[in-house]
Amino acid sequence: MSTRHSAPNLIGFAHALLVAAGLDSAKATAVAEVLVEGDLFGHTTHGLALLAPYLADLEKGAMEKSGGPRVVADFPAAVTWDGRRLPGPWLVRQALALAGPRARQNGTCTVVIRRSHHIGCLTAYLKPVTDQGLMVLLTCVDPTVATVAPHGGRRAVITPNPIAAAWPTDGEPVLLDVSTSIAANGPVKRRQLEQRPMDSACLLDAEGRPTTDPAVVFGDPAGSILPVGGLDHGHKGFAFGLLAEALSAGLAGHGRADQPEGWTAEVFLQVLDPALFGGADAFRRETTRLAELCRATPPRTGIDRVRLPGENGLRQRAHQLAEGVELYPTILPALTPWAERYAVPLPASV
Repeated sequence: MSTRHSAPNLIGFAHALLVAAGLDSAKATAVAEVLVEGDLFGHTTHGLALLAPYLADLEKGAMEKSGGPRVVADFPAAVTWDGRRLPGPWLVRQALALAGPRARQNGTCTVVIRRSHHIGCLTAYLKPVTDQGLMVLLTCVDPTVATVAPHGGRRAVITPNPIAAAWPTDGEPVLLDVSTSIAANGPVKRRQLEQRPMDSACLLDAEGRPTTDPAVVFGDPAGSILPVGGLDHGHKGFAFGLLAEALSAGLAGHGRADQPEGWTAEVFLQVLDPALFGGADAFRRETTRLAELCRATPPRTGIDRVRLPGENGLRQRAHQLAEGVELYPTILPALTPWAERYAVPLPASV
């Protein structure tokens, strides 16, 4: 029987470790809450699994502990920050707090962040925006890493470059968070460590041959991850990956043309207020009707029903809030040495 932990206990545990590592309480709260949200939604490679490497970067000075972002540009609906390698979850939350009110004034507001530290699970930021009746687009890239090959190529150039978006309906919001490659780095690395093959031949070895062996991505010479669409239709995923790079690194003015600085995120986020376009009621009328039409579609053989993006994640989140969060088995063992170092008790199970 698996062990579960209450979400507040996990947040408190992560917060205590981060404060002990030198973050102030506000930044530690943002990081802890975003990481636990990742686990609540079932993104187990992008939840508390990230806490140990975050703590390691704090210890060696690769994540900045204090201060705020440097403002590069500030117009009513277009803002650029230098994140100074501050904690990504805190930076993104600060950016959303700025963009929401400006979107209500201008219809939209975009914030791009250069030189943020890693921002965690993109899904974790979406629901608080849709709860306000707003729409959000979010993407990020890490220009210091290359694991995804361009379509038709066999040498990695970009990262999985996730694209997330969310919007309200009269029922549950639609929440999407998809990598532009078939697999993200975290799951591939986990499969390599556990010596388990991928479920399909979504990787290329260094010679460009399809394989299920995750070790090829981290070999020497290195293989790569295929874009969404695979060998036949990977031009589509590759194109979306390039779009993510242009929106984040391109607009932020910092990326692969610069010297690498370590674990980094270049971030693009845009908030839109439907009230200043066709109207909030009209927007919900359209999004709700489309959701109804999709759910009413007869399912294919072997499928019980049609689900919208984020539907399973929202169900899992609600279940884990009520019954406790089921952590991936490797997470607490990885955090135990940090808990011992900082004299922080491990979270009690429920």
